[in-house]
Amino acid sequence: MENYPMRVLSIALSLLLTLSACTSAPAATPTPTAAPLPEGVRPVEPPIALPDFSLTDQSGQPFSLQNFRDRWTVLSFGYTHCPDVCPIILANFTLTKRALGDQADKVTFMFISVDGARDTPEVLRRHLANFDASFLGLTGDEMAIRPLAQAFGVRYEIVKPEGTQADYLINHTASSFLVNPKGELVRIYSYGTQPEVVAADLKALILN
Repeated sequence: MENYPMRVLSIALSLLLTLSACTSAPAATPTPTAAPLPEGVRPVEPPIALPDFSLTDQSGQPFSLQNFRDRWTVLSFGYTHCPDVCPIILANFTLTKRALGDQADKVTFMFISVDGARDTPEVLRRHLANFDASFLGLTGDEMAIRPLAQAFGVRYEIVKPEGTQADYLINHTASSFLVNPKGELVRIYSYGTQPEVVAADLKALILN
């Protein structure tokens, strides 16, 4: 009985040391997760390597996959006779470029025609000059355009009113796309995504 207080003290000290050992280790740091992208910005993961192609720009010069290298490219498919969607896309391109500020010189804005029959290089040049003369326009025949459009997941269909050949509309995918300096598709921007949102996403990628 005379050793009882010593045994109690020994047990208490053991418990204290055990608790100290349990609490001395730092708390586990949560693994950081990437912030969710804004609405309208969809990542392509893993990036999709684009197939080679051969089109013509608005200056009549050939353009291929190699020309994508070393620059970020925001592009959309459409046609110059488009009454509504395409002008809005191109107008938003001008606003996106403005919002990029000093990073704008690292980005090419491109408009690829799905109407090679009417959109000659000269027609494209005049049309793009209404928005920004630095925008790049590409055109070509159906055999060249269709496979490239499919690589981006773009669909288009000519709608000709009965009895006419010259005047027609084209239903087409209205999304815009981002190609990285390696020639890979990395982003899809939904139609209507605010230019400031696109510009902020571009800046984050460029500066990363």
